[in-house]
Amino acid sequence: MAALALQKLNGLSNPSIKDFSNTLGEILKDKNVSTLSQNLMSYLDIAVGETQNTVTAKNVVSSFVDALKKQSSNELTKEVATHALDKLQSRVSTFEDSVVQLLQYLAEIYETEQNWLKSAHVLSLVPFDSGRKQYQADFKMEIYLKIARLYLEEERHVDAEAFINRATSLIPEVTRKDLLIIHKVCSARMQDYWRKFDDAARRYLALAYEPSIHPDEQLTSLRCAINCAILSSAGPTRSRQLASLYKDERSQSLPAFSILEKMHLERIIKPSEVEEFSSLIPTHQKAMLADGWTILDRAVIQHNILSASKLYYNIALEELGALVGVSPEKAEKTTAKMISEGRMEGSIDQIAGIVYFKRMNVNVELDRQIQALCYHLNGLVEKISDQQSELLSMVSN
Repeated sequence: MAALALQKLNGLSNPSIKDFSNTLGEILKDKNVSTLSQNLMSYLDIAVGETQNTVTAKNVVSSFVDALKKQSSNELTKEVATHALDKLQSRVSTFEDSVVQLLQYLAEIYETEQNWLKSAHVLSLVPFDSGRKQYQADFKMEIYLKIARLYLEEERHVDAEAFINRATSLIPEVTRKDLLIIHKVCSARMQDYWRKFDDAARRYLALAYEPSIHPDEQLTSLRCAINCAILSSAGPTRSRQLASLYKDERSQSLPAFSILEKMHLERIIKPSEVEEFSSLIPTHQKAMLADGWTILDRAVIQHNILSASKLYYNIALEELGALVGVSPEKAEKTTAKMISEGRMEGSIDQIAGIVYFKRMNVNVELDRQIQALCYHLNGLVEKISDQQSELLSMVSN
């Protein structure tokens, strides 16, 4: 019946929308995936033929796309949608809305199959730059971020960054807050990948306190913030981040809390603790550096040297190397770099082979302790305010 219906439709000189609708109904009755696929493609070929009325063709193709999206067979949908996109490619200006719908649905199918690259490639074909239609900033940003996230799943960070940058340019025009949150997540992941761990930790920590996202996602962001803070270069910036993370009560439930605590309290990290933490971080954070150390090795060695500066006024390079688990030469090189970058105060007597550390000014340390006390007091006031708001109101009056 479907073949006869197609033959009859093709023989009409000026078929109406109703003629197409009746034929499509006959085609969709076929339960054989193979013949259904062929008949749908033949139907589309007739619908977009050069002799067809443009208004009729647009309506017919729109209905065709709606019907295709209801099919249960992904293989059928992929085959027919790919054929349709090839057929419509030369006439995008006429069928742009249908083309965009097909691209989105085809990308969705590939995503469910975890074919991230294929899904990203399909979505990248959305004709934003055609100049024929004006797209809302929200829609464009949604597509750009979706492509970026798909590339990130495949660890194609350079490709992902290109679409994140496109999304960034749209921020002033975007009205949907959820898109801004997704953009922040993608940006944090990019900083993480490029080993800008200070910035990544800051971005993840902000997401961990974002009230509009689910508590589970907040906890995931907090976990990522801890990982990045631990991997950051030792110094004042990292110390402040570690302090913020350590004070967060949620951190205590996370596997990395033990090493977070020791780093915050400026204690020496043992090799066994490094190995345990290494099992918690993703592959890209275990990358080998040019000096033969992993990212984690470098972070821990720098931390241990900084911790040693709190324990000793001076120490021989040989003893320092033994303490942090490296050769005296590497200990000297790392210490010199940290001092020159202002991440630690001290000096090195290369002739005597001794490092001299400068202790923190007592007033500065006192200020830090007062700041920590104020932080805890503010936390107590907030809890009292939440639980005893009525009582607090009476006291204020």
